[in-house]
Amino acid sequence: MALTTTLADLSVLLVEPSHMQAGLAARMLGHQGVAAVRTVSTGAEALAALRAGGCQVVVSALYLPDMAGTDLVAAMRADPELKALPFILISSETRPQLLEPVRQSGACSIVAKPFTEQQLSRALYAAADYLSPPEEVDAAEIEGLRVLLVDDSLASRRHLRRLLEELGIRRIVEAVDGREAVALLQDTLVDLVITDYNMPEMDGRELTEYIRTQSWQNSVPVLMVTSEQNMGRLAAVERAGVSAICDKPFEAGSIRRLISEALLR
Repeated sequence: MALTTTLADLSVLLVEPSHMQAGLAARMLGHQGVAAVRTVSTGAEALAALRAGGCQVVVSALYLPDMAGTDLVAAMRADPELKALPFILISSETRPQLLEPVRQSGACSIVAKPFTEQQLSRALYAAADYLSPPEEVDAAEIEGLRVLLVDDSLASRRHLRRLLEELGIRRIVEAVDGREAVALLQDTLVDLVITDYNMPEMDGRELTEYIRTQSWQNSVPVLMVTSEQNMGRLAAVERAGVSAICDKPFEAGSIRRLISEALLR
């Protein structure tokens, strides 16, 4: 699907139990040029509609009558037919422990209530960019690129792997935490490390410090993709020598740009 300025090619499934909120969101989607909007009110209805086909993007509330939005996106990521569909969460919830599963799932965006049409538009463009082939990428520049992907979230690794594969990158190795990554780096040559911050055994900062001070690959670019919001911890990551930091949830275009910039350093 080609990315368009009107978003007219998007087919959106809106999951919202409130009739008033559903109507408001549907009108905003219409104002952005999205003509195909289907509305359901429960997670079960959403999964049935998605499995029937025809929906490209899911826009969901967090609290549904039969499950949470976190359960819905988890069910999508566990289904081979639905795992690659972009998911946008709309919620007034701010507690990190409730939003973290959505961030780790590879969600395209989290839109906070109350939201503006501009905020919804940005989320839609992020979803469209995720669906669109990266036409601006020169395949010759990344041919043979070797990437180490480090994240304790399987859903997040799958989401990132899909983006990397769309870029033409096929030589990808994965690790579930920093300690496993260190073992791989001892005898596996890589051109780029993409890592999460919060991981068991060894976190992203400790992994970056190891790479910069102890690894024979101490100059390899390190891109951190994280939901960490603590500025002190992020500053420590920068001091450790990370090449770039990208927030979760992230936009596909941002990841592509940061990868390009990191490799040019």
